[in-house]
Amino acid sequence: MSEKPIIGITMGDPASIGPEIAVKALLSKKVYDACRPLLIGNANVFQHIINALDIQVSIHSIQHIEDAKFIYGQLDVYDLGPVDLNAIHFGQVSAAAGDAAFRSVKKVIELAMDGQIDATVTGPINKKSISEAGHQYPGHTEIYAHYTNTKKYAMLLVEEQMRVIHVSTHVSLRQACDLVKKDRILEVIELLQNGLISLGLRNLKIGVAGLNPHAGDSGLFGTEDDEEIAPAVAEAGQLGYDVEGPVPADTLFSKAATGYYGGIVAMYHDQGHIPFKLTGFKWNPEKKQMDSVKGVNITMGLPIIRTSVDHGTAFEIAGKGIASEDAMLLAIEAATQLALNKVSST
Repeated sequence: MSEKPIIGITMGDPASIGPEIAVKALLSKKVYDACRPLLIGNANVFQHIINALDIQVSIHSIQHIEDAKFIYGQLDVYDLGPVDLNAIHFGQVSAAAGDAAFRSVKKVIELAMDGQIDATVTGPINKKSISEAGHQYPGHTEIYAHYTNTKKYAMLLVEEQMRVIHVSTHVSLRQACDLVKKDRILEVIELLQNGLISLGLRNLKIGVAGLNPHAGDSGLFGTEDDEEIAPAVAEAGQLGYDVEGPVPADTLFSKAATGYYGGIVAMYHDQGHIPFKLTGFKWNPEKKQMDSVKGVNITMGLPIIRTSVDHGTAFEIAGKGIASEDAMLLAIEAATQLALNKVSST
């Protein structure tokens, strides 16, 4: 790559901490040293948060990528037009906020699919606001899958030694158990290894979590581990993957945190998210707020690169100027690394 990669960064829900953490992240000179960041959304939303928090940067509004300047201290915004700020209030669900957030996601996907940007990073969205705006998607991952026509995909979470991919995510726990199937587990093992390689990691040992307590204990606590997970792991081994499992989840994650595994396969959303967030989220009991929220969400299986912060909209602190940009910085860093690795491997 003759030039630094262009990274498209969506604003997230304008009533959330999304615009704030995007702007704060671009106050880091290191971001501009590594890539060419481009905010995607509504220029008046970004200007509003800059004014509200008295942040010393300026906005450069554009409608064409070639007009971006990528100058530190001047935020390039691919402007989707003004939104009615009177209809959007910090910390509140609204169709206006949901529609603005959705349109920024749709635009960043279009720009990446057209090859105008090298990778995408998404800020947090509110699913209820998106729904009230008439866009019926469980989350970012499903929006990306729809607009890229992707059938096989999975959520990979990354924070230091902990790298977790999921067999299922935004479904009920009852549905999640039904989705533990051999073919899907094999698919996710492949997606995980591809992700580890794309991140430039050398440890490709994969641990696969059991679904039931004690990984079923030979069928005593459920049959899914013996009938679906174990056969998937055995076949993956025959295909050349360095994989073991099913490993009881209550021991798998403690081993993963030490770097024993390059990555692990969780069977459902909370099985992977809870231990992951214990690693990256730091709660301050005195301030009654998070000091840091670290963690990157990478969607594997897409034809384009997508990373995201692995936290929500934090409506309770939106507009207060105390949101941490740590996760956004890590998401931009991961997107940049993935873009560089993608180019070097082609």
